[in-house]
Amino acid sequence: MSENEHYHVYNRGVDKRLLFIDKKDVERFWEGMQLFNTDKSIGSLRDLNSSHRSSHRVTVNTGERKLVDFIAYGINPNHYHFILKPLIKSGIEKFMHKIGMGYARYFNTKYKRTGALFQGKFRAKHIDSNEYLLHLSAYVNLNDRAHKIGRAIPTLSKTSWEEYLGESTEEFCDKNIVIEQFKNREEYKKFAEESLESILKRKLQIKELEDLGIELVNA
Repeated sequence: MSENEHYHVYNRGVDKRLLFIDKKDVERFWEGMQLFNTDKSIGSLRDLNSSHRSSHRVTVNTGERKLVDFIAYGINPNHYHFILKPLIKSGIEKFMHKIGMGYARYFNTKYKRTGALFQGKFRAKHIDSNEYLLHLSAYVNLNDRAHKIGRAIPTLSKTSWEEYLGESTEEFCDKNIVIEQFKNREEYKKFAEESLESILKRKLQIKELEDLGIELVNA
């Protein structure tokens, strides 16, 4: 994967199993998205004390480099979607290895299980057009709605939607490549919701999603 290009990265639980069983699991995965995004080794999240966790940020630690930029993300009970831009050679591969191994170790220890947690290696598709990027950002940001998860079990999903709308204090994603193409956040909101609606009206058929470069991950 080439540096400074954009990729749709996604995976789900092995045998479609749940990756997140309670709110703390989602929080731990979200924590990993932040802490593992470095070219330095930090060990296991389980081994970090709370002060290290709260203070460790790549942007303030001299000598560290981020592996990827997040453009958008969607976390749901049995799968996730990321839009990533690698910042160094093999940045996505290194980041996904770290978060995959780190979270699996946490999950297996907590739930006293062994074996693979994710369905093989993550999948990644090159985002080769601006139209693809815009529609994909809508799908990823509203992924909980696409799978009708948010209202049913909101604590087991987390997306960058509120950050895109300016309704969150988080500044995790590099949103400019998307947001700057619209007059304001309200215009983007309208675009994203209409984009999702058109996908749902077509019943999220796999063929049509693939036309946008999106492969449906069943929830």
